Amino acid sequence: MKLIKNIQSTAKEVLRQEAEAVRNLIELIDDEFEKCVYAILHSGGRVVVSGVGKSAIVGQKIVATLNSTGTPALFMHAADAIHGDLGMIQDNDVVIVISKSGDTPEIKVLVPLLKRTGVQMIAMVSNKDSYLAKNCILTLHAHAPAEADPLNLAPTTSTSVTMALGDALAICLLEARGFTHDDFARYHPGGSLGKRLYLKVCDIYPHNALPTVNEQATLQEVILEMTSKRLGATAVVSENGQMAGIITDGDLRRMLKTYGAAGLLDLHARDIMTQSPITVSPDEYAVNALEIMQSRSITQVVVVEEGKALGFVHLHDLLREGLV
Repeated sequence: MKLIKNIQSTAKEVLRQEAEAVRNLIELIDDEFEKCVYAILHSGGRVVVSGVGKSAIVGQKIVATLNSTGTPALFMHAADAIHGDLGMIQDNDVVIVISKSGDTPEIKVLVPLLKRTGVQMIAMVSNKDSYLAKNCILTLHAHAPAEADPLNLAPTTSTSVTMALGDALAICLLEARGFTHDDFARYHPGGSLGKRLYLKVCDIYPHNALPTVNEQATLQEVILEMTSKRLGATAVVSENGQMAGIITDGDLRRMLKTYGAAGLLDLHARDIMTQSPITVSPDEYAVNALEIMQSRSITQVVVVEEGKALGFVHLHDLLREGLV
């Protein structure tokens, strides 16, 4: 087995070459790129992405990104297109064909068939003088001067450049469509990402007990309420039911240190509660409640609406939901 003298330097050189190639794309974003965005926006159809080999794999990723950011898209393998998959193309679709050289045999077979359908065709290609580029109405210039491997053969730099250009296209379309936070949440309901986007406090607090005492409650009553509800805190409410404060385990420990065991017997809830505690609205996103807890170094917040305590959200709830 032939050992590589410096593995780290090789890895760094690959990353340097790919990063430089992606950086150089900035200078290639021009009016042609803008026309591609408008062509997709005004088509009234979907984006059909096609390619072969590694370009096909990159194309599938671009399709996934487009779909998740509000642009309907699907993938059609160039080899399968001539065996029936052309039937998926509709009149208003825009077809993006990906190829580094733009001159591969599969592409030369596919392009005339696509032209026969009458759809708008966009080439995503490194070589602007290629057969593909010359036979498409628009070109996304994914210029890759050389691959990162010593043989200049393995698709490395070219796939990175193509993927980055696909991301740029998707995000431009996202902004042009006015794609919002709520839209993104609708398309990403699963997993911790989805929960960060749609889960609200009102989805969590009803599952917890609501420990509550009035301002005149004795220390014994406070401890019994906190113990029975097992949240490490209790809300303190006034005679008219309005939120007056909160008592936590930490408050009890601090009072014990200050007054001693005997002195605590004469205390009431109003004497040891924290007035104007940190609260959240039931319509607040759960991830924002988490940020409040983390920034204030607390483990629970009271859910309050129109001055009335509705419940508690505990850090453990957010851990269970996968938000931490």
